[in-house]
Amino acid sequence: MHIEVVSGPIEAQTAQVIAVGLFEDTELPVKGAIGELDAVLRQAISTVLSDGDFRAKKNETLLLYAYGLVPARRVILVGMGKRTHYGKEAARQAAAAVAVKAQDLHLTDLCIAAFDAESDTVPLADTVEAVTEGALLGTYQFTELKTERDAVKPSLERLAIVAPPTADAKRLAQSIRAGSVIAESTLLARDLVNRPANIASPAHIAGVAREFAASAGLDFRVLDKAAMETLGMELLLSVNQGGGEPAQMAIVEHNAQHTTLPTVVLVGKGITFDTGGISLKPSEGMEKMKGDMGGAAAVLGAIRAAALLDLPMHVVALAPLTENMPDARATKPGDVKRSLKGLTVEIINTDAEGRLVLADALTYAGEFSPDAVLDIATLTGARVIALGDHAAAVMGDEALIGRLKRAGEITGERVWQLPLFEEYGEQLKSDVADLKNVGGRPAGTITAGFFLSKFVPEDTPWVHIDIAGLGMIDKARSYVPAGGTGFGVRLLLEFLRGWCAEAQE
Repeated sequence: MHIEVVSGPIEAQTAQVIAVGLFEDTELPVKGAIGELDAVLRQAISTVLSDGDFRAKKNETLLLYAYGLVPARRVILVGMGKRTHYGKEAARQAAAAVAVKAQDLHLTDLCIAAFDAESDTVPLADTVEAVTEGALLGTYQFTELKTERDAVKPSLERLAIVAPPTADAKRLAQSIRAGSVIAESTLLARDLVNRPANIASPAHIAGVAREFAASAGLDFRVLDKAAMETLGMELLLSVNQGGGEPAQMAIVEHNAQHTTLPTVVLVGKGITFDTGGISLKPSEGMEKMKGDMGGAAAVLGAIRAAALLDLPMHVVALAPLTENMPDARATKPGDVKRSLKGLTVEIINTDAEGRLVLADALTYAGEFSPDAVLDIATLTGARVIALGDHAAAVMGDEALIGRLKRAGEITGERVWQLPLFEEYGEQLKSDVADLKNVGGRPAGTITAGFFLSKFVPEDTPWVHIDIAGLGMIDKARSYVPAGGTGFGVRLLLEFLRGWCAEAQE
């Protein structure tokens, strides 16, 4: 999609469809730029508002036909909700609503008036970035495996964003680029999650990482199974024992040579298919377990964006990749394995495999002497029960969690903190090893996080992010179509951007 900023009245634009946003408290008669459009349209906007046919509720859309009154044949009104709630997320959602409406109409050329451009609520540059993101994220389709093209909607080819003629064109062009990079990195993660496990194997995902690392100027290497055996990553390899393809850990670095920059390591769970192993899952819905590598997809997308936006940080992404399959060699419940850190773990349930993979990867993160470590994983069904569809669970360092919360409010990928009281560790005590890998049903998300805390490099600030149920969804919402969501890419990137902004203050 070609995205550009244009100036001039919205009613003078020549796209197939033009779009404007209205707040719930829009007064009649409509004034300003929208009022001028309303006048040209012979009060069509005022009429639908006064008649109650359009209430400007959040993301509500209404299609009007211009009947030759303006160059564009169609006008889309989009509701912005309450003006007091306006921010980047509202702009992102409104842009997605408009773009999806245009796509549903099989239109390819869209022009949007920069929402709330005349107010001081959000800088115009932030609005332009959010509009760019929303349009790209909302119109995403996973089509690479479809042969019947009639089932595929045409893609938007052009998006023009109307800004005031006094706006800084260079700054807005940077916003478009940033929004594009963020969205495209999220779409990369969505593609990886949506690809079936017979395609998105450990080797495939590592290959994708190698490819974008080369184009983005990132350092890349892989720890293969032999290297993991030499290091003593028995927990990670225990999950791989029944798999048909050897485990790999993709290691991607941004600014690897800049040793004076702050170092943040991102660790993403990369189970490319999860049968549960010997603790076999029910067959119903198991096909969704291709998405159990959503954490790995998130850290790979985030570091790609960090590199393309040239963030002044040393960022490392670790993506431990393996299948979890049952066969004669598979780990059995009750087996004991030694971790890279040296702790022994009694594996009570082989379907609690993500924490085993992450444990060794978290310990390995210490090789980079990080200032902070964040892990992200589709880890526990208990997170879904606790928080539903609207927030990831986070545990760990208070200061890091504060930064994540701010990032979540900006990106719409919100997080909610759970405790890590020492008492939860009682549930993980083993009679035969240092730890068990599960602590029973009570507080399942918390005990998983507590388990991981035992493998974090000593004296290193750390946060665990549980995105179970958020990495793949059944029903589309806002700018997230059904299927892989790419949840975590934008959250992690905004966390890193916020860190950089604080460092420059």
